[in-house]
Formats: sequence, C-alpha cells, structure tokens
Amino acid sequence: MGKPNFSDEFKRDAVAQITERGYPVAEVSLRLGVSQHSLYAWKRQLAKVVSGDASKDAEIRQLKHELAWVTEERDILKKPPRISLEMQSEIRV
Repeated sequence: MGKPNFSDEFKRDAVAQITERGYPVAEVSLRLGVSQHSLYAWKRQLAKVVSGDASKDAEIRQLKHELAWVTEERDILKKPPRISLEMQSEIRV
C-alpha cells in the first residue's frame, strides 16, 4: 500500500483545525483519516514556513522604525531655529 499524497491546502486546513480552532490532534486525526504523526509533522513543516515570514516581519518592523526616526529628524531640520529675545539682541549688536 502506497503513501497517500495530500495537497498543501489539505495539510494547511488540517493544521489550522488544531492550531486556530483548538481541536485535539486525536480528533482531527480520526475525522480526516490521517495519522497523528502526520499531523504533527505537517504542523512542524508549516511552523518552519511561517518562521521564515517572521524574519521578514522583523525586518519590516525595523525598517519602519528607522523610517519614522529619519522622518522625525528631517522634520526637525526643516523647522526654523527658535531664537530667544535675548539672543536676538545679542545678534543685532
């Protein structure tokens, strides 16, 4: 008997039932006719794929932070300098 091939969508849906909907692995395994071992393996596989996205998310967060800092710095430099009355009198003399 050969090993059945399940589509990626089927695997994602099965793992979503466990992780997002909170169903027990044993229940999902019985309902779908898949071994618990396969479900745990799929869950591990999908976690690796998502962790790759996590590094991209971290980079995006860092870049947004840097952009905000540079934008603030630029806005500060655009503002005319504030000169107090005392400094104005000193400058005129």
